[in-house]
Amino acid sequence: MSLFTGLRVAVTGGTSGLGLALVDELHRQGAHVAFVARGRERVERTAAAHPGTHGIVGDVSSKHAIYPMALQILGALGGLDILINNASDLGPVPLAHLGDTECEDLERALATNVIGPFRLTKALLGALAASARNGTGAVVLNVSSDAAVNAYPTWGAYSASKAALRHMTQIWDAELAAEGIRLLSIDPGDMDTPMHALAVPDADPADLKRPETAALELLDAIAAALPVPVHSAAKAAPYESVKSGRARLQSRGRWGSSDLETEVM
Repeated sequence: MSLFTGLRVAVTGGTSGLGLALVDELHRQGAHVAFVARGRERVERTAAAHPGTHGIVGDVSSKHAIYPMALQILGALGGLDILINNASDLGPVPLAHLGDTECEDLERALATNVIGPFRLTKALLGALAASARNGTGAVVLNVSSDAAVNAYPTWGAYSASKAALRHMTQIWDAELAAEGIRLLSIDPGDMDTPMHALAVPDADPADLKRPETAALELLDAIAAALPVPVHSAAKAAPYESVKSGRARLQSRGRWGSSDLETEVM
């Protein structure tokens, strides 16, 4: 039995890369999962491959899509314990210096990476607060990047948006601590994903972390932020199932838990 068994989890950007790996692992561990992505065909394909999950077609960068998205998440899951804001946008592709970045590309990166997570988290705060009051715990994980703290040339739009997301996460965690809602900002590292291939097309996949490994590391961080009810003897071992899964993947890869930069505020 896993710590995530029976928990209600929503994942944005859930049909590719890290998001898909999270959906896959959460489904395997018995969580109730709703995931969001823009492409209907990929949403339907991912839902079919993970029976019992709920696929939602939506764009987190769209103001008008957020409340219908939130309603579908809550309607499908009957509440929410964990929100993972994973959907991201690079800005201009190929990457460009800020002076060569179109305003629309910067606006899209900010809308997807900052405003979208803000709106969706805000729309779901009531459900998260209810879970916190019930003792289940509530966690919002915002997927960050080392570009949030380092000034990399040509990464300006993405970096600025991730820096804003990181700081917003810190502020919201301080503001919601009294409500029992935890907010985490985590840099999963450079991964072998379609998004990384767009950003750095000449990167060697052998030098990159597998998204399955990163997914297990993120779930470790979420598990550490959740309360462990004293009355549940089954909750002592579940966290071990996450760590054993990570060890299983690490035995095939080159990344250890020390490669995860975690900001648990």
